[in-house]
Amino acid sequence: MTSVVAFLSGASALASLAVSLFFLRFWRETRDRLFLLFAIAFIFMTINRTFLVVAAPSKENVPWAYVLRLAAFVLIAFAVADKNRSR
Repeated sequence: MTSVVAFLSGASALASLAVSLFFLRFWRETRDRLFLLFAIAFIFMTINRTFLVVAAPSKENVPWAYVLRLAAFVLIAFAVADKNRSR
């Protein structure tokens, strides 16, 4: 992995972590389940991006490397659907 790609992947992981911390703060203030599910989803994205940076580039193409990203997107979709259903 080139240093530029590794740097940008690390920046993406840090941004995901920052977003998850903001959602945790919003959840703590409002106790709205949407914010908690979004925070968990972004933590999954942080773990996924960190794994892809730490893993060798040859392991980047394996399907299980993206399971956390898929789980994060499914969790976001569930959170939005759950929020709209409760109205």
